[in-house]
Amino acid sequence: MAAELSTTDAAAAAARLDSLTSWNADWGGLRVAVLGLGVTGFAVADTLTELGADVLVLAPEVDDDRARILEVIGARLVRHPLDSVPAELTEFGPELMIASPGFHPDHPVLEWAATTGVAVWGDIELAWRVRDKVDAADWILVTGTNGKTTTVQLAATFLAANGLRAAPCGNIGVPVLHAVRDPGGFDVLVVELSSFQLHHLPKTGPGALHPWASVVLNVADDHIDWHGSLDAYRAAKATVYENTKVACVYNRADEATMHMVEEAEVEEGARAIGFGLDVPGPSDFGVVEGILCDRAFLDERRTAALEIITLGELEPHGLAAPHIVQNILAAAALARSYGVPVGVIHDALGDFRLDEHRIQLVAVAGGIRWIDDSKATNPHAAEASLRAFGRVVWIVGGLLKGVDADALVAAHVDRLRAAIVIGVDRAALVAAFGRHAPDLPLFEVVADDTETVMPDAVALAAAVAESGDTVLLAPAAASMDQFADYADRGRRFHEAVRARLGGEADGESAPNGPAGPAAPNAEV
Repeated sequence: MAAELSTTDAAAAAARLDSLTSWNADWGGLRVAVLGLGVTGFAVADTLTELGADVLVLAPEVDDDRARILEVIGARLVRHPLDSVPAELTEFGPELMIASPGFHPDHPVLEWAATTGVAVWGDIELAWRVRDKVDAADWILVTGTNGKTTTVQLAATFLAANGLRAAPCGNIGVPVLHAVRDPGGFDVLVVELSSFQLHHLPKTGPGALHPWASVVLNVADDHIDWHGSLDAYRAAKATVYENTKVACVYNRADEATMHMVEEAEVEEGARAIGFGLDVPGPSDFGVVEGILCDRAFLDERRTAALEIITLGELEPHGLAAPHIVQNILAAAALARSYGVPVGVIHDALGDFRLDEHRIQLVAVAGGIRWIDDSKATNPHAAEASLRAFGRVVWIVGGLLKGVDADALVAAHVDRLRAAIVIGVDRAALVAAFGRHAPDLPLFEVVADDTETVMPDAVALAAAVAESGDTVLLAPAAASMDQFADYADRGRRFHEAVRARLGGEADGESAPNGPAGPAAPNAEV
């Protein structure tokens, strides 16, 4: 086990790292250990080798293609289960460690780094420090328990529609390091940040982000198993507001986000901009008699508002569900902070479609709608989905990630025709239904075979659903117990529905067609 750095060595190492705030700084020979070789870890290793650093990658699982490329670019790879500290790491003696988002804070290698005085960054801090390789774009940050990806896509769409070079990146699937190294450069990066990524971000110092605008969309119990507590999870989310320059956008229906803005250290002149489904006040975005409005970015905001779009215009495109309307308002606030006119936002929404597996209409048959919201991977997301529909046959379950779904069940039993429970954490859900709806038809899919889970669930749903019902896949849980990811879970639901209905379907939507009538005044 390596000894702690001496005071002199630690000071010298810290001084060198503090100086690394540009692509053009002296990164040559810096010894960096990279944890993980997924999409993020590979982007980190590729960036650092291009900068001239000495890179050692540690990974329990390795894609062979990435391993071969690492050898070509000059990084070294250690395949190790990482349940302990590899000898190769201690011998390497890193000056810096960059952890991929999936590594828990109490991981043995991260604890070793803390004990020995090795600095730990995430990929976001590295990307911020080297953002000037081409053009130092402004950053707009988006986080929250739910709605991040949709809001990022909307905001980037609005910015691009106004002629700006805008890139959605981060936790959305495109590493920020790819964006900052793109030879074409960008004006604005709209960065989706997970709580895992935010955990490693400093609030002050050379590695602290200074975003143009930022938003926490909502905060609900999630990833408690990773962060250790709800307070730690919320603290990570709150980091997104630190040092914001122009607009801190928050959810008026979620007091936690308002308090985060109040407590953040922001740059002078930054404004707090609220959004919600109710009537907006000055400096807010909201809904008035079915019209989405901006009362923040106009001189007469105390007496007037700017119309963005109507709920009636959104509904044919499947964008009128309450939680999607909230995403639109938040994204519009971010785009307006950057000067995008409301007319541009209106026109861009006419062409915008949700990604697959987000309140997606799969089919209609016999008056029954089949809806895929596999992306509802926690109770907060499932709550928003359930509120968008009337009588529901609910397919629920998976990995609950340490989150208690009891309140979710209790809040929605009155709208349920039946519940079909899938996944490994069935017992907690079955017990919740027993407490709050003992007379509700309840079915368990006990098969462990991935190939049969959705066909069994769909067959059970088809047996109990009646005309006017919605069969809703909104699992309120992660998918990795029985599926590759939430998209795999959603695809298998589609396949099972189509196989079950055959020629009975009255019609299927496009990947992002309407999910049916929304309840725009619902609290979500």
